Amino acid sequence: MADTESSGNGKAFQPRIVAFFCNWCTYAASDLAGASRMKYPANARVIRLMCSGRLDPQFVLAALRQGADGVLVGGCPPGDCHFQEGNSQCRRRFELLCRLVAQLGIEPQRLRLEWISASEADKLRDVVDGMVKQLKELGPLRLEPIPRPEGPGAGDLPPAGVAAEGAPP
Repeated sequence: MADTESSGNGKAFQPRIVAFFCNWCTYAASDLAGASRMKYPANARVIRLMCSGRLDPQFVLAALRQGADGVLVGGCPPGDCHFQEGNSQCRRRFELLCRLVAQLGIEPQRLRLEWISASEADKLRDVVDGMVKQLKELGPLRLEPIPRPEGPGAGDLPPAGVAAEGAPP
């Protein structure tokens, strides 16, 4: 059903994936996949992190809010983190993040955490293929738009050192 859902211009739905990859392992695997000319969907936009443990959950929520249909996080395999415990920190944050998005009404299946070492370009290809397929089955993520302030200058901050109206000096 969602595979054939069109985006209004007659084209089949193609999910947008934001991928946060560890520099030392998963990003290196994506580089190897490119150098090896492996074919996989171009649905993922990669953001390189020095370590998956540095992924701020706000980045994931911002990606979803700004139009991503899913988020893929890739890091070093357990016991092989270049920063020793970064991938375990990432795993703990990711579990909390999955619970949070479920409470927000977003399917946790839109988030995926994978441990992919630098030499596993084929695994990276399979993961991206699988995530694209899964997101096509889920369909587009439709979030309510963020309400914008109305009126001239609404939402603008006062200049530094100037108190807003009604605020104590």
